[in-house]
Amino acid sequence: MTLGAQPHAAMNIQEVKSEKGMIAWLVEDHTVEIVNIGFAFNGGITQDPVGKEGMANLMAGLFIEGAGNYDSDAFQMKLDDAGAEMGLEAQRHYICGSVCMLPKQQDAAFGLLRLALNAPRFDQGPIDRVRAEIVSDIVGSERDPDAIAQRKWLRAIYGTHPFSRPGEGTKESLAGITPSDLLAFHKAIFARDGLHIAVVGDIDANTLRERLDQLFGDLPEQQTLAPVADVVPKLGQLVEENCDLPQTSLRLAWPGVKRSAPDHFATVLMNDILGGSGMTSRLFEEVREKRGLAYHVSSELTLDKLLVTTETRSDCAAQTLSIVRDVVKQMAQQGPTGAELKAAKKHLIGTYAIDRLGSTSSIADRLLDLQIHKADVDYNQRRARSIGRVTLKQVKAAAKKLLSAEPAILVVGRRWAARMSKETHLAFLLPWGFSWEERIWRPVGQADHADPRSRLAGLARHWRSRRASRRNGAPQHVCRLLQNTLARHQQAAGG
Repeated sequence: MTLGAQPHAAMNIQEVKSEKGMIAWLVEDHTVEIVNIGFAFNGGITQDPVGKEGMANLMAGLFIEGAGNYDSDAFQMKLDDAGAEMGLEAQRHYICGSVCMLPKQQDAAFGLLRLALNAPRFDQGPIDRVRAEIVSDIVGSERDPDAIAQRKWLRAIYGTHPFSRPGEGTKESLAGITPSDLLAFHKAIFARDGLHIAVVGDIDANTLRERLDQLFGDLPEQQTLAPVADVVPKLGQLVEENCDLPQTSLRLAWPGVKRSAPDHFATVLMNDILGGSGMTSRLFEEVREKRGLAYHVSSELTLDKLLVTTETRSDCAAQTLSIVRDVVKQMAQQGPTGAELKAAKKHLIGTYAIDRLGSTSSIADRLLDLQIHKADVDYNQRRARSIGRVTLKQVKAAAKKLLSAEPAILVVGRRWAARMSKETHLAFLLPWGFSWEERIWRPVGQADHADPRSRLAGLARHWRSRRASRRNGAPQHVCRLLQNTLARHQQAAGG
């Protein structure tokens, strides 16, 4: 349930503090008869105990499955009578909840939310049912190439770090979770010192101040969280999931940047130009508009990575990957133009209210996100000025810093070796100790690439020189393959 909100320019964020010290960000909007509440506790999937992965996700699934004196059926009937919706979601670093209610029935809705937060039942019947639903999804994902690839991808880039563990758990780990485990996990997470709250809609500050203590005032004061070490994704590797699909999915990951970093907005602008602005981005222009290789291609900044994703016809995967890499390399070496930066600033400032502040629920989500990342109440007002002050030099520096690294690449589709010529397949072999940039190779026989014969000849000379100097040169059979390929192209060209 969500309704349109007031314009972004008129939005006034109040910081409301209760007697017990709970702090919420409030945007009053009495033009719509609805109240949206978002809340988040520090913790999340990374807090799952080893051997009991899926704990946070299972607990979230049981949020409306009984609390206080109401069992699962009774609680949900009361929720329907109150005309309210509520839910909980386990994310990597947070347990996030949302509630939507009607102002005229807020007493009943707040009462049910208080029970769900403070007195969950975790009865065996609902646990077994929700667990069975999750296990069913897990079993189904065991035959899903994308899900298989995602698990392989996380293990490859994060190793044994908690980020690599499946948030839904496994059949074995879920089987070992008991009601007492869930109660202990809930007690460790649901505490006031790790709480963030955002409220939007038809409620005033005085009423909210009283409701905050009613909802959260009886929770434990401090969380009990296990430390989670920082991790840097392991890039510079190729991860494949070979399956017979008509389309091949490509995912490439470069280093990201923290939101607190001085070059955060420069990186945001660079990403918008590269692939974040949809149909006006460089990737979209080169991959779709000029060559029609994919319906969609984009880039996005996550918490620790810059991701480029696309899907293409299987026989075009090598060409598409090469073009994506060329576009990124050009951005790293040359950066954007002044005109591109001007357009990106206009886009990011102009679409902010539409993309992030279009409804009461989206405003609540945005306010919660800002709190989680330790932003100030006036962030929305300062954001446009911060973007406007970014210089072309700063964006070029951000592009060079992040995009000069070797990416991690995930390929989901038909086996590469089976659908590519031998010379094309050489592009994905990295066992000889030199970087992608050192190679002169490009897919041969394509009109949009320079003379393939000169590239093959150059690459052959490059590898032979490495063999002569004992610098991890290519095996002899690879050099012969290059020479034979070059000879075929020369013969075909009459040279």
